[in-house]
Amino acid sequence: MTVNLNHTIVSAHDKHASARFLADILGLRVSPDYGPFVPVALPNGVTLDFMDTPGEIPPQHYAFLVSEDDFDEIFTRVRAAGLDYWADPHHSRPGEINTNDGGRGTYFDDPDGHRLEILTRPYGSGG
Repeated sequence: MTVNLNHTIVSAHDKHASARFLADILGLRVSPDYGPFVPVALPNGVTLDFMDTPGEIPPQHYAFLVSEDDFDEIFTRVRAAGLDYWADPHHSRPGEINTNDGGRGTYFDDPDGHRLEILTRPYGSGG
């Protein structure tokens, strides 16, 4: 049996701005609108489909496994954008990155409060 994640819906107050934020930070492109969604396609074929949502948006967590070189590029964009970042998901280690499993990782928030993470080694992979 083969099971792959194809897409997920990301709630946003401004779907175009939120999709653009993610695409700009990760170095991706925003795809054309698809119905009520603004997709951002990841290189593995999964799309994050941003949708306008009124009211409070409960924060979700989205983790992106990236290469060491991509980490450097993305982290440079995070800092250039003046974003706060943390070494942990609880935001208790501000201005730091982590070295979990022998890689590097950091967390930052998108405009709607979703917790975004970039990491270079999957959790539990050793190191």
